[in-house]
Amino acid sequence: MNVLMLNPPFKPKFSRTSRSPAVSKGGCVYYPIWLAYATGVLEKEGHKVKLIDAPAENKTIEEVINIAKKFGPELAILDTSTPSIINDIKVASELKNEIGCFICLVGTHVSALPEWTLKQSQSIDAVARHEYDYIVRDLASELEKKRPELKKVKGLSYAVKSKVIHNKNMPFIENLDEIPFVSETYKKHLDIKNYFYPANLYPEVTIISGRGCPYRCTFCVYPQVMNGRAYRTRSIENVIDEIKYIKENFPEAREIFFEDDTFTANRYRVRQFCEKIIKESIDFTWSCNARTDVDFETLSIMKKAGCRLLCVGIESAEQKILNEIHKGTTIQGIRKFMQDAKKAGLLVHGCFILGNRGETKDTIRKTIEFAKKLDPDTAQFFPIMVYPGTEDYEYYKKAGYLTTEDYSKWVSESGEHNCVVSRPGLSNEELVELCDKGRREFYMRPKFIAKTIARGLRNPKEIPRIAKAGKTFLKYLRPKKAKSSGP
Repeated sequence: MNVLMLNPPFKPKFSRTSRSPAVSKGGCVYYPIWLAYATGVLEKEGHKVKLIDAPAENKTIEEVINIAKKFGPELAILDTSTPSIINDIKVASELKNEIGCFICLVGTHVSALPEWTLKQSQSIDAVARHEYDYIVRDLASELEKKRPELKKVKGLSYAVKSKVIHNKNMPFIENLDEIPFVSETYKKHLDIKNYFYPANLYPEVTIISGRGCPYRCTFCVYPQVMNGRAYRTRSIENVIDEIKYIKENFPEAREIFFEDDTFTANRYRVRQFCEKIIKESIDFTWSCNARTDVDFETLSIMKKAGCRLLCVGIESAEQKILNEIHKGTTIQGIRKFMQDAKKAGLLVHGCFILGNRGETKDTIRKTIEFAKKLDPDTAQFFPIMVYPGTEDYEYYKKAGYLTTEDYSKWVSESGEHNCVVSRPGLSNEELVELCDKGRREFYMRPKFIAKTIARGLRNPKEIPRIAKAGKTFLKYLRPKKAKSSGP
């Protein structure tokens, strides 16, 4: 069967796979990693698959349709996100009108709201809920039959006349080694130079060594909506085999990024992985998502095994707020982690969320100052972004703090983050402005500028990353004219 895997056209460089989908102010463009994994599964089953990443390639809907017509798909799988869902449904309708193939939507938004999604357009034949690699595999196999029965496909939602049917959930994949390397899909379908993470060396290759996250953060969408709370991991041998594949097939790649929600969730596994890398003398640079609870011993061996940078969610300087969002970290622990990471020689990209439960202008000011004192090597400041299916979405909706449920308003006209959480004394507009303020204060410090220049001089491989990020990012550091007196 011919299967089209589509990251639909929307805003140029829009990253649906991001945990907060938007057009990044730092120029970040995420790989369509979940579509790519599912593409590999379909190809393993013998299907002919075409993966198109329209935002990364700046393809219009007209260009996508022309490509699709030549390819002749019988099944089209479209990725979605909350900010782009209205657009994604329109793309699905145009594909249905022009090609007439079976249309299935996947992703976080439709997983949380399958019934709402199916009622938006008769062009949508089905929704694959949650982790969908095996759902779309089984769907493609079923559609090849003379008399396909959608009721046999676990994890699928679809409409029969006016009634929406939800099949039983597809179990999470336990043996992740069964899934083909996502980097093989990149090699066949994508150009890695289209993808950029501002904190990582450019170009880089993003892979997953494990799915799910055991932690309970109220805002994080993927564990709650897609991959579950249990951390399911690939074998270390399987991950190392993919590293070797990347080194051989992507000689231009400067770094491998492990996009697990929390790569360091199992520190024993991390140390085993690093010991294997060191024992086999595998020379490569890598980075990963981590928490601020990793001990110095683990950080040290990570550095020895080639780790360059950790992306960590610090979120707030207020312990009460960390407790409210079930972060499971402490201010004291965050300080210790930063000291240990610097001592181990690791870079840190710190993430801060402004506007969490219990937030005030005073706690936001405290967090911005905290960020500057911690002095991570790079930082990002997000306004609180809430997505259907998460505890935070239900919390803010019940409290009456959502300014709209028009999902297209989750981003601005240009595709950047547009906070929709507004509460007495702290509006959504103020949250966006305070994030801009925090960003300016952090990046315009002489200390930061000097440190960045020194890093580029010490390691020329850093220069393409710094230049590419700076080209996009600098325009957002200019102060905006105040609309009001502000805080």
